[in-house]
Amino acid sequence: MTPLDPAALNTEGGFRAFCDRPASDVAPELLGATLLHGGVGGIVVETEAYEHDDPASHSFAGRTVRNGAMFGQPGTAYVYRSYGLHWCFNVVCCPGSAVLIRAIEPTHGVDEMIRRRGIDDPRRLCAGPGRLCQALAIDGGLDGHPLNRTDLVLSPALQAQHIAGPRIGISKAVDLHRRYGLAGSRFLSRRF
Repeated sequence: MTPLDPAALNTEGGFRAFCDRPASDVAPELLGATLLHGGVGGIVVETEAYEHDDPASHSFAGRTVRNGAMFGQPGTAYVYRSYGLHWCFNVVCCPGSAVLIRAIEPTHGVDEMIRRRGIDDPRRLCAGPGRLCQALAIDGGLDGHPLNRTDLVLSPALQAQHIAGPRIGISKAVDLHRRYGLAGSRFLSRRF
């Protein structure tokens, strides 16, 4: 992994360039990043990568109305509803690929997350993509929105130790190890 230049990541072009790579490269590098929506959020501890040629990816069969944001500019949000119940937040990478943010460690606006979720166990507030979106009030209205130019901010970390394993909740390409977790985190959606 190439060391990241924090100054470059704080520019619009630098962040876009960081994201304009295969999702499987971006996903582990987002571990340790800070994700905030309206000042509420925390440290990214779990991600999953989905590429355009991945049978488990929403973009595998081509562009649709639902997955259109996946083909948009790198560094934007792809937000979709899973099984008609829960919102899921992704970071768009190169065309047709994205990184699903599966879990964060709550650090900012924890009281607001507790109110939104109706639970007070910090380890369960944002452990899973649906829980995370509910806690941060992320919904479909943010689909296609640029990150770091609105109140949806993602600040990548310099480097973080990670572990990898199979993705969760999919039925295709289950053998690919494209789920990444921050080593030692107690806030993962599921153990590796």
